[in-house]
Amino acid sequence: MCGITGFLSEGEYEKKESTLKKMNSRIMSRGPDDEGYYVDEHIALAMRRLSIIGLENGKQPVWNEDKTLVLVYNGEIYNYLQLKEELQGMGHVFTTDADTEVILHGYEEYGTDVLGKLRGMFAFALWNTVSETLLIARDPFGIKPLFYCTQNNGFCFGSEIKALLANPDVRKELNEDALPGYLAFQYNPLEETFYKGIYQLLPGHFMILENGRMQIHRYWRARFHTEETMRREEAEERLKEALLNSVEAHKLSDVEVGSFLSGGIDSSFLAVAGEMEKTYSVGFEEAEYDETKKAAQLSRINGMTNHSRLITREEYWDAVPRILEALDEPVADPSVIPLYYLCELAARDVKVVYSGEGADELFGGYNVYQSALALEPFVHIMPGKIRRGLRRIMERLPFSFKGKEYLIRAGQSVEERFIGNAYIFKSQEVKELLKKKELAAYTEQDVVAAYYAETEGLDDITRMQYIDINFWMRGDILRKSDHISMAHGLEVRVPYLDAEVAGAAFSVPVRYRVTRRQTKSVFRSVSDGYLPQETAKRRKLGFPVPLRKWLNQEPYAGIVRAEFESETAERFFEKDSLIELLEQHKNGKRDNSRKIWTVYLFLLWYRENF
Repeated sequence: MCGITGFLSEGEYEKKESTLKKMNSRIMSRGPDDEGYYVDEHIALAMRRLSIIGLENGKQPVWNEDKTLVLVYNGEIYNYLQLKEELQGMGHVFTTDADTEVILHGYEEYGTDVLGKLRGMFAFALWNTVSETLLIARDPFGIKPLFYCTQNNGFCFGSEIKALLANPDVRKELNEDALPGYLAFQYNPLEETFYKGIYQLLPGHFMILENGRMQIHRYWRARFHTEETMRREEAEERLKEALLNSVEAHKLSDVEVGSFLSGGIDSSFLAVAGEMEKTYSVGFEEAEYDETKKAAQLSRINGMTNHSRLITREEYWDAVPRILEALDEPVADPSVIPLYYLCELAARDVKVVYSGEGADELFGGYNVYQSALALEPFVHIMPGKIRRGLRRIMERLPFSFKGKEYLIRAGQSVEERFIGNAYIFKSQEVKELLKKKELAAYTEQDVVAAYYAETEGLDDITRMQYIDINFWMRGDILRKSDHISMAHGLEVRVPYLDAEVAGAAFSVPVRYRVTRRQTKSVFRSVSDGYLPQETAKRRKLGFPVPLRKWLNQEPYAGIVRAEFESETAERFFEKDSLIELLEQHKNGKRDNSRKIWTVYLFLLWYRENF
């Protein structure tokens, strides 16, 4: 596990080397064990290394046999031993014991088709010294990040935005166009970041730069190919086999591996099936938000040593600036901060941990997916034209009553009502909140439209999963997992986000994935043989945070109000709308905690960075 960075430039060698070292120093926490550099008349490449595999001879950059290809890489390839044996049989000569080298020789043999053979997580840059061609690529799910920009006729890339900003040729300029999407999704859903001209390479994509031309290609996307005639027992057996295979494959390491453990099913299955010796848990002092006791109990039953700690409200709020520094862009998911302390706890003891990201997206675990089933009876008996008319009437009514929201949602298509697991501000609310109304020219539905088009004809639940895989998972779940863990020099492995697991999950008929009574139904059945019934049947809780309560308590209510009344807030937002959010929350009229937190984190991030 590492961090990478670099740039194309025709400048002086000494100047390039100096700039490269500045960029690499900004991501030191990603790889505190080692660093490596390559500079020639055209390119500068650097990496930071967290030594996990090939401890003695896994230094980077890595070369091929005739020194025509050089590679820097961030990630883990879990099938590298099989690929290495295959490539050696074809005559390739390996000089290291690390997984990095299979990408290099695999590219020699297969070209960009090697990307489909790699089982794991990765972001890399490969330079051909003969053709003077640069290839950068990112793993299918986007577990590992990769950012780039083209400024001043150059090209710059890195594992984190802060590395790019250390290059003097990269301008630091706010991209206000990202703000409407952020307010809707609670993270920036766009390809362009909050920094103008700096983009992320999307998951499952690679880029080739040759002779000043840039070409971006998509080599992978989630494809649901449900086998409707499949029996439930067959679905369970297929998924079980893929899961156990992935859990075992992800153990590959020359250092000890631990596991995050909440009271939920996802992390619990990994810890038990993986036969982990050490688990790590955090909770809050408020008893109703503390799951550490459940984690400790499961650990005792299975002979695991559980390390846990409780987070105070003071610690939660104090960590916010460090969180924003680590993330580079604001992500208003309240669970980011407990994750920060969880990573801090685990990093004291191990370098690698298992984590349960991806299970909900692949297996159908979010409670909101059941809403499609709840709407079905009304949708089937009521023509669409009448439902849409009822919706318009309900939206105009100035008062609330039981069933109003149901009628509104029944009159919407899935494209209108669902943009992902989080939906903070609706488009009209965004327009009313923003000072510059022209920024609201695009809506949240515009952002996801192309991905909905790719699932035309599929059922609503599958389409919702597809949106979450391409937005929520990339922008929130995996962004916070990578950046927060790497801020502590900790490698997080996600066995659910595996090609074989995904293949099994995507073949499961939707009737087995989500039922009226149960989310990720097939996965729960698989876990029955490993977990107590109480754990296997638990409803999805997420990572509960007492934010609603804290925003009504001092000094935090006052801290947020002061930020909402600041000059910065007046630059971006309608002040009266901000104060109304606070007043409604304070008076108990509405739970505006997520909306308040989303705006508050943006204001803090902007102040710290601009």
